[in-house]
This record gives sequence, structure tokens and C-alpha cells, in this order.
Amino acid sequence: MPLTNVKLLPGFDKTDTPSGAEGRWIDGDFVRFRYAQPEKIGGFAAIGQKTIAGPARAQHTWTDLQGRKYAAIGTSKVLLIYYEDAFYDVTPLDTGLTGATFTSVNGQSTVTVNKTAHGLVSGDYFLFESVTLPGGGATSFTTANFTDQTFEVITAAADTFTITMASSETGTGMTAAGSATIRAYVEIGPTIQTYGYGWGTGTWGGNVSGALTNTLNGLLQNDTAGTGGSGTSITLNSATGFSGTGGTILVDQEIITYTGVSSNDLTGITRGAQGTSTAAHSSGATVTEITNFIGWGQQTTTSSVILDPGNWSLDNFGAILTATIRNGKTFTWDPRVSNPLNNRCTEMASAPTKSVSTIVSDRDRHFIHFGTETTVGDNTTQDPMFIRFSDQENFNLYNPTSTNTAGTFRLDTGNTIVTAVNGKDYVLILTDQAAYTMQFVGPPFTFSIRQVGTNCGCIGPHAAVYADGKVFWMGNSGGFFVFDGTVKLLPSLVEDFVFTTDGDNLGINYASNQIVFGAHNSLYNEILWFYPKGTPTTGPSVQIDRTVTYNYVENTWSTMSLARTTYADSTTYANPYATEYDSTTVPQFPTIQGATNKFGSTTYFEHERGVNKINLNGTEEAISCFVQSGDFDLPVEGDGQFLLNIRRFLPDFKNLSGNVSITLGTKDFPIAGNTTTISFVVNSATSKIDTRVRGRLANIKIENSALNDNWRFGTFRADVSQDGMR
Repeated sequence: MPLTNVKLLPGFDKTDTPSGAEGRWIDGDFVRFRYAQPEKIGGFAAIGQKTIAGPARAQHTWTDLQGRKYAAIGTSKVLLIYYEDAFYDVTPLDTGLTGATFTSVNGQSTVTVNKTAHGLVSGDYFLFESVTLPGGGATSFTTANFTDQTFEVITAAADTFTITMASSETGTGMTAAGSATIRAYVEIGPTIQTYGYGWGTGTWGGNVSGALTNTLNGLLQNDTAGTGGSGTSITLNSATGFSGTGGTILVDQEIITYTGVSSNDLTGITRGAQGTSTAAHSSGATVTEITNFIGWGQQTTTSSVILDPGNWSLDNFGAILTATIRNGKTFTWDPRVSNPLNNRCTEMASAPTKSVSTIVSDRDRHFIHFGTETTVGDNTTQDPMFIRFSDQENFNLYNPTSTNTAGTFRLDTGNTIVTAVNGKDYVLILTDQAAYTMQFVGPPFTFSIRQVGTNCGCIGPHAAVYADGKVFWMGNSGGFFVFDGTVKLLPSLVEDFVFTTDGDNLGINYASNQIVFGAHNSLYNEILWFYPKGTPTTGPSVQIDRTVTYNYVENTWSTMSLARTTYADSTTYANPYATEYDSTTVPQFPTIQGATNKFGSTTYFEHERGVNKINLNGTEEAISCFVQSGDFDLPVEGDGQFLLNIRRFLPDFKNLSGNVSITLGTKDFPIAGNTTTISFVVNSATSKIDTRVRGRLANIKIENSALNDNWRFGTFRADVSQDGMR
């Protein structure tokens, strides 16, 4: 029989059934479409030599006036500069807390720091300055043991907190002795988004200043019992401060109630309270007292409850890095000064102190604050729809006069400004409901601001991307949009898969929408959105674990499980740079004394490098990928009327290295799964495959799983003949 070319259109069709998606690809992982054919994505290699504290939420790359290349990475814990394959800590510090003293015990590495109303909580990072220690053999620790490193707060009460030293005390011990100044890292925000969860707006991943914390003395199993898997009591290292009449605690992501305290035990516990699930917790896990946290549906009465995850707006004003904490202050880092990598960011003088985000307008160089203060310096006047811009070329001048170009404007459609992105000659501003353009027109009005779209709000602060003269973004309530002079909805055959959790759809977790990250890969004409899935079977993800990709030149869509919390295009560097978060590992940078895995760590990757994954230790892992077709049949005397028989096929690949597996599947009815599957290993020496499979419908799957495997598919030519009627 003559060979038949089974044509398959590029991109995924995840809207139709496998039978309805005839002539299309329906699923895959770690593949992209180029020149209308699927291929394995490029490899990626870890860079920077160490992992970073917390999940990265923003990344910006730029080149200074001397041609030096930098990347700034903002996580929920720190702000770092990447330069010449190394990281440098430039996180700004809070105002110093003077008069702290130390308490230590012979033979123990735990030191208690005494400072009334210090405001620190478990997990905070800080430095010591101006340390003096008592003499007379009271302590074996030296001043350098305290001043040469960053510390993590292990447990915290209202007037004391504990730290872990690198060695144990061999002196007699200090009792509220010595003195020091505490310089805490600025508060950026929690590692996960808390808004929208029914068991408290400041509990699950949130942060309340001064909350009572301690640690487990023994493990909790994934059951309903207490410490060690028995009884109804939980043992802490210290129950001091916990209510003797009962209360509520948070351990990792599980909420537990208790009815009393006995010595260091919390008694009468109830596991998995307030809608959370029981889980295993290791000895030493942090226990946070949350009895007085504000619950969902109750009026919030304290401004110290943080709802959104820690986030940044990063840009460069010439050579100077500008960094704004979401709903916080703005800082700068100047590479032009002497030894800049030894300097920390400093607060931008005369600027607003609370803004949703900031940006530098490319064409005219105004520094623009969005969702900012109506009165500069008074953070109680923050208006989420208010815009304030500086004088041209001067980010320290915001008071409008007749001799400068500073000014203000308030938008009126929406509840909050979500993000803003530079277009070709405008700034596109996206609220949760509408789109506006902000265009420089010069004095006396400086900017023209006009609404260009409604019902097209953006889902998150980093979900909008400029590429190819257009701005692309993920919608606040579903769908993808593009602005090319007019706001348009982008048609997509993966929309249901991304935005709903019905059936097998790995839809987005809207309760973690703030961490969605959009990116441009100009090497392959791709817009990528990284998002946390909200699958009902396994529970919603609170960190990014999925990707949806749009090729804007070939107009194709695909999805995969690549998890990247930030991504920078190949503009400063030759290849894209991206970050991956692991919630279970201890960070290696900054060097933190007593570091825990409370906030996990981030690895920095160079993408489109080779064909494998290369870890920080140099070991390589295969990138396993696959692509699956929809069903095809014989269109003879009625669609699917006759059974088909495949006797042979000719493999057709470009750039085939190593092996790939081709699986032929057949089924008799569309609603059924494959009744027959047969797989063949193909390499560059394979010219044809003889086989014998039959069924009413057939499909193919191409995959690889070994190191150095790489491929781009061509065509599927097969000997497909009629094999009877059923």
C-alpha cells in the first residue's frame, strides 16, 4: 500500500476530545513548536554557585556605562546582585535597634537576644553592629562571631528572640550581658499569598509583627495524635507565653487548636483545624501562635497583617538599579560608586514610601509610582489607583511646580493598579479591570493618559510582557490579551486547561494569582506565563509549577510543567536567565548563621544551554519530554466507519541525537482509552519500522528520557490501509 502522510497541525488543542482534535497535538511536556513542528526544549544549567534565600519574585538585567552586566533578583527575603557568576547581598536594612543584650548557657549553641519590643519574628534575617561582650570568662564567643554574618531568628517572643551560633558556649555563660545594635533586613513579605484562604488573612504563610513562636520538641506524624504519634499533647521546646486557657497554633501549613498548657506541652489538641489538612512535621519545626489573627470574613483591625506575597518592581534609571517593595518603599543601588558590590541599597530620597509598583518611562525618563501616596511620605494616604511621577531625569523630585514636569493622576476604572509595562512609545497601565496608555506629550501636561480597554484586567504584577511591538498579558478572570494599539482577546485552544480545574485541566490557582510571571523568550518568539496550578485532586499549588507558552509568530500554544518563578530574556546576556524555587531546601546565600529551610531556596539557571539539566554540583539530569497526538482515522465512506491497519512507518526527525521512543496507540471507540499500544526505539540509523496495529482510531506519542537525547520531529509517513468494517 502507498504511504500516507498523517498531517498534524502545530500547537496543542486541549479544548476538544482526543478524537475531536484529529490532526492536532493534544498534550506534551518540555516541548515547543518551531517551524510548525514539535521539538524538545533547550537545556538549562545552574549558575551563581549557590542557592538563594526565598522564592524569587522579580528579576531585572541591565548593563552599566562601562559595559558591566548585572542581574538583580528580588526574593521574599532578600535583594541580590548577580555579577560574574557570583551573588552579592544588597538588601536594604531597617533602622537599628540599640541596647540589645545576650544570654548564653555553657555547652549550648543557642543564644538569647534580649531587646524590649524588638518586633522581629521567627525567620527574620538581621545583622549585629557595635557589639561589645563581657570579659572575665563569661563567654567564649568573640565579637567577630556576631558581626561577620547574617543571622536568622529561630524563635521569638515579645522581648526576646533566639539565634544559633556556629559553636557552643564554653564560657560560664552570659546573663543579659554585653550590648549590640540589631539591623534587620527590610520586611518584604511572605513566601506565599494568603489572600482568599478561608482560615485567616494572616495565618497561612502570612506575617504578623511580634507573633509568638517556638519550635516542636519531637515530630508530629501525619495523623490526629500528638508528639510521636500518640496522645493529645504537643511538646514544645518552651511553652512560655502560650495561653493556659487554650488557643490556636500554626505548624507549617496545618492549623491546630489546644485547650491548655502543661509544662512545655500544649494539651487537648485538635489536628487539621479550620479547614487545613493534617501533615507530618519534623522536630524543630516552627510553631506560631495565631489565636488572635484576623479570620476571613472578619474586619481587619491591624495594618501589620500582610496579604500579598513579598514582591518587587525592578528597573534601571540609567546605570542605577531602582527597587520597590510591593506596597512598600523604593530603594536604589548605584554601580558607579567605589566598590559598589559591597554596598547595600539605600532608600530613594524624597520619594513616596508606599507604592504598588514603579517603572522608569523609557522614552522620557520619568520615575513613575503606581498605587501610591496622595501625600508623599504619609503611607496612610496610599491610593491603589493613584499615579505620581517625578520630574524628568530626577527621581528625587515629586512636588509639581511650573518649572518641572512632576505630576499626579488618578485612574477611575478598577479597584487597584496591578502592573505597568513599557511599550514602544507609551506605558501600558493595567488595573484589575481595565487598560490605560500613558504617553509623554511634554509640558504643561507631561503625560496623556487615556483608557483603551475594559474587562481586560491583569492577573498579577508580573503577568504582562512587551514583545514584537505589542503587550501581552494574562487576564484577571481568564483569557489572554494583547495590545497593539487596540486591546484584543487572544484566541487559544489551551484556555480551558489553564483557567479551569474541570476534569483533567491543570487550571490556575486564583488564590495565588500575584505570583504569576510572564516572560519573553526572543530566541524562539515565545511569550511564557508561569503559574501555580489549582487542581482539585491534589489541592492548589501555592508556588509556580506550570507554564503556558504562546508563539506569537507561528500563533501556536503549548503547556508544560517547567516551574520558573522569574525569567529574563536574552537582552543583557546571550541566553535567558530564570529562577526555580524549592520549598524544602536550606539556602546557601546569603551566608546565614542558623539558616533553616523555613523559606526554601531558589536556584538560578541559564536557559537554552545544551540539552540537559545541569545542577549546581555539576551533575547532569535528562530532560524527559513527550508530545501526544489526537486520534486519526480512515475517512472512507464515513468518518471512522472502517478499521485501519498500520503495517509500517518511516521515522522523520531533524537534529536527532540519542534515542526517541515512538508509541502507536489504537482504540475502537473515541471515549475509550487505547486498547493497544506498541512502542519502538528510534535513532539516527533507523530507516523504517515494521509493525502491525489495527483499530478504528490511532494516535502517536513521541518521547525521550535519557541524557543527551534531543530531537525535532518532521512528518509521520505510514502504511495505513483499510482493515474491515465493524
